Amino acid sequence: MQIKLSSIFVEDQNKALDFYTRVLGFRAHADVPMGEYRWLTVVSPEGADGVELVLEPMAFGPARVYQKALFDAGIPATAFITRDIAAEYATLKARGVVFRGEPENMGPVIVVKFEDTCGNLINLAQPLMQP
Repeated sequence: MQIKLSSIFVEDQNKALDFYTRVLGFRAHADVPMGEYRWLTVVSPEGADGVELVLEPMAFGPARVYQKALFDAGIPATAFITRDIAAEYATLKARGVVFRGEPENMGPVIVVKFEDTCGNLINLAQPLMQP
């Protein structure tokens, strides 16, 4: 069994695609019209082959409540891993990304949260112990 897709809810798929590609540096992968919305995914040029992040349209009312509750509580919707959190933090901050603090050592990882402009918090993490 493998994880191939992970989803995050977004209010505006075009805005999300712009942020995840232009700002974060991911690549658009699938963009398939599906009525009012699209099957829209991005991939990381540094990530595992075949793993896609679905930019899921906020078409289900309870999803909006869930996303807001996570955001208001400061709970990340997902996490991205980096090898050099200091460099990634500086690069993304220069691109206008809003961070919730600075990278902080949390034992086996260094982490910092940022806002994705689509209603989600994302945890950026650098593991300190490599397998």
